[in-house]
Parts: sequence; structure tokens; C-alpha cells
Amino acid sequence: MPRQPRVWYPGAMYHIVARGNRRAAIFHDHVDFQTYLAILEDIRSMMPFILHSYCLMTNHLHLQLETIHHYIQYIMKEMHSRYAVYLNQRLRTDSHVFQGRYGARLIETNAYFLEVSRYIHRNPLEAKMVVNLSKSLWLLQQAVRQTRLDQQDSLRRFLLLFSFCSLFHCLRR
Repeated sequence: MPRQPRVWYPGAMYHIVARGNRRAAIFHDHVDFQTYLAILEDIRSMMPFILHSYCLMTNHLHLQLETIHHYIQYIMKEMHSRYAVYLNQRLRTDSHVFQGRYGARLIETNAYFLEVSRYIHRNPLEAKMVVNLSKSLWLLQQAVRQTRLDQQDSLRRFLLLFSFCSLFHCLRR
């Protein structure tokens, strides 16, 4: 029985999670992190999307991504195919880089948007990979790799939602 297609519509937001095959490392050094981000930027120039937050860890990654005009599956297929080719060439292997299909949970509420952002930003700390989040070089927020307009829209949305949710105690933790 075939998989159900992913839900998509213009403006759909997702929490994307992808793991290394057999939980193996997908990023071996700074060059790999930089290459993944360069591929992400190249794909974003071809198929624009808004990257609200992301975290690249040794054996997995998290993206909080909002589509504009392109289906999420085309964005992720291109991004992960190109990264897999790069990593296999670099390591002189020909195996799967990513474990199965990437996870993509649809973000449909403001409270979940904030919860996902919090989870992504705290992931290295919760995984005990760092003691202080400021030491996590590859935990990069939305302002790092966006156009000025994207930065303003993303920051405005985050501040508005955070203020709203704080007022109504949406983030009880």
C-alpha cells in the first residue's frame, strides 16, 4: 500500500526531522555543516521558502520551514539528494546517508509553532551535546541566513506569538 502524500498548501509550515542511516553521523566536521547550509541556500534560491529555525547535529537535523509556492517533498528531495551525493563522494562510499523518509509534522497552531521553535533551539542542550547553547555553533536561528524581509517577518511573527502565548500561558514549562 503506498504512503499517503504529505499535506501541502502555500504557506504550510513544517517541523522537519532527518536522521543519519542507522543513526550514523551525517555531519563529520565543519565542512559538512557548511556544505549542507550552502545547499540549503541554493535550494532556497530555486524554490523559495522561509526557514524559521534550524539545528544541525552530528547524526540528525531539525528544520522549521514554511513553504511559499513549492511542495515540501520537492524541496526536501532536492536538498537531501544533493547532500547525499556530496557526502558519499567525500567519504568515497555509495550508501544511504539518511535513514528512511524524513519526518515532516505540519505546524497548524501558533502554540505549536513556538513549541517547535523552543524544541529545536534547546535540542543540543537536551541531548547533552553542549552545556551552554551559546557554545552550539550549528544551532542557528532564523536571522543568520535570510533576506532582510524574511528576517523581519519571522521575527515579527515570533514576537507576536510569544507575547500572545505568554499572556495566555501557552508555554507552561
